[in-house]
Amino acid sequence: MGMALAAGATGLAACTAPSDDNTGAPTKITMLVLGDKPTNGRLQKMLEKLNVALTQKANATLDLFYIEWADWQTQYNVQLLSGDPKIDLITTATDWLFAFENAQKGAFLGLDEEILKANAPKTWEGVAAKGNWEVCKLSDGQIYFIPEDNYTQWTNHGFFYRGDWAKSAGIPDGTITQFEQFTQYFSWVKQNHKKAYPWDVAGANESALTGYLQGHSDGQTIQQVSAGNYYPFQTTAAAPFIVGSWYMESPQLIEAAKLAKEWNDIGVWREDAINYDGETREALYSGRSGADQHHTQTFVTGVWYNLSNRQKGSDPKMFWFGAETKNIFRDIKTHGAMAVSANSKNPEKALQVYDLIRNDEECYKLLNFGIEGSDYVMKDGKLGYPEGYDPSKDGLGANFWGGRMDEFEPQRVADDPDKNALYTQLEGLSKDYPYSTLLINKDMIDPGLAAMGSVLSRFIPQLQYGKAKDPEAFIAEMRKELDTAGYHDIKQSIQQDLDKWAGEKGLK
Repeated sequence: MGMALAAGATGLAACTAPSDDNTGAPTKITMLVLGDKPTNGRLQKMLEKLNVALTQKANATLDLFYIEWADWQTQYNVQLLSGDPKIDLITTATDWLFAFENAQKGAFLGLDEEILKANAPKTWEGVAAKGNWEVCKLSDGQIYFIPEDNYTQWTNHGFFYRGDWAKSAGIPDGTITQFEQFTQYFSWVKQNHKKAYPWDVAGANESALTGYLQGHSDGQTIQQVSAGNYYPFQTTAAAPFIVGSWYMESPQLIEAAKLAKEWNDIGVWREDAINYDGETREALYSGRSGADQHHTQTFVTGVWYNLSNRQKGSDPKMFWFGAETKNIFRDIKTHGAMAVSANSKNPEKALQVYDLIRNDEECYKLLNFGIEGSDYVMKDGKLGYPEGYDPSKDGLGANFWGGRMDEFEPQRVADDPDKNALYTQLEGLSKDYPYSTLLINKDMIDPGLAAMGSVLSRFIPQLQYGKAKDPEAFIAEMRKELDTAGYHDIKQSIQQDLDKWAGEKGLK
């Protein structure tokens, strides 16, 4: 924690006032984003045009630094803690990108009201108007990132599948309403589409387990604590202030593992799925897979359109994990966020650029949509694509996920026509994540979490892909090793943090 405070204090001493020097060569600002770097040339053309506008408005230019999806969890954290002075802005999040943890480790610059008002005034006003700066602070009172708090999206996970195949499989209206129904669906695909995998899935995935657990328990994952690539700690809706773990304690994990073994025996996925790293969504689009898994947002803004057009009559549908028990959470305000690197040489200019790409309509549209006429076209007030455009090949790929704004987001021709109805349905099913401001002190538990992560990385893939001959015995062995790795001491430490937080909030 001391490292983080020192980094924040040092940075603020150097940049509490805006830079008024807009003469001379433009300042290059580099923003770290996640995703595979585009190779189709469209990103470069967009940046050329965007940088003309940024030079005129802030005497700055923007470049993007990509953390690609291959081993992204490791590469992201290595980059953030490398001390690289070439990175100025960092895409982050408090759930999947551990913004609080990285702030505590000194990766982000501590910001105060003065520097934000001076260099990102529109952003300051917009976030302040919603009262959302508080969810971006550590205990020192400094702001460490800016929330993407004015963008409507749903990033709850679920299965995408083909309604036409589900109907042929005997599922009423082709609409799956229970996780177990995928056994019926997958079995039919296996028997009737010999060239397709029922679910072509790649590598690091555990949704065969967590999708089941979410819909068959009231478990609430504490998103701020990870062990490697896994999230091992939960509370329950019935006992929201008691820390536990469905990996360690839930009988439903055994049920999920047995179902995964049944799916493996059926041949739902490829034999080498644990090590496979191919493009499984493309397999869905080409009729070689019966399912895929990701966010609602992914489905309504891309998958529905692509699958509908490439597999005519496929009737794309989505099953939300947790639908059976309404165990679905709304996005937190910091599921997307933007930080200034603690090592940036130009933090004020970085904030000025951020303020423009978030709040200036011209800059926003270029970064998010590209160049009108070549990357997108407007049709009857809706954003669409030019003739011959293939979103899977011709995408812009700027991946700005730390400051999108509803006011600049038009409806899209490619949106699922039921998008609004689906969002309304989700709103009725879902609940707020209760721990968005919970800070976990990881100073003493990081080694234990790493040890737990090592255990889980050996056991969970075997369970996910149904490779354990005796799931119950295999889970018992995993739980024994997690115990040895320090599970109970770590749980006790997190419990103390939760108790303190709940007491300060007057919740217990």
